[in-house]
Amino acid sequence: MDINHMETINIYGDNRFAEHTKIREACRGIVVKDGNILLSYMENSDLWMIPGGGVEAGESYEDCCIRELAEETGILVKPLYCSLIINEYYKEYLYSSRYFICEADGHTERSLTEQEEQEGLEPRWVPVEKAIEIFAKHQEYGHMEMKSGMYFREYKALTACLLNE
Repeated sequence: MDINHMETINIYGDNRFAEHTKIREACRGIVVKDGNILLSYMENSDLWMIPGGGVEAGESYEDCCIRELAEETGILVKPLYCSLIINEYYKEYLYSSRYFICEADGHTERSLTEQEEQEGLEPRWVPVEKAIEIFAKHQEYGHMEMKSGMYFREYKALTACLLNE
């Protein structure tokens, strides 16, 4: 994969406005070790995702990725490179997620938000093929736009980042 040519994927929600007026930037980390990928799982809502979250003011994308993965999973990571940007357009928002290929580099204490604790968020190592299968079912959640959109985004990210390496 040419790490100097980063792919960008745009996803347009049916409910998007003609122009977005708000932007939320996030960073996510793809960590693969021994054929397994690190995912975040919300037990109470049966929701899987690639770990990551919002960029804080003044924070670099790499630092956001490191912080978010440490907080959510307790895994310290070293971002190697940004492989992909996915822009999602819903209502007045542009949600822009940068996906970093990362290397596990140690452990730390998790630091969950109150909402993440209530959701039962926990890190899970899942075989890469199973993760792709989970997210490939995005069409089955058409009645749940958030889950369907998130799974479609994660499916696109995994297939773009892992199958094209």
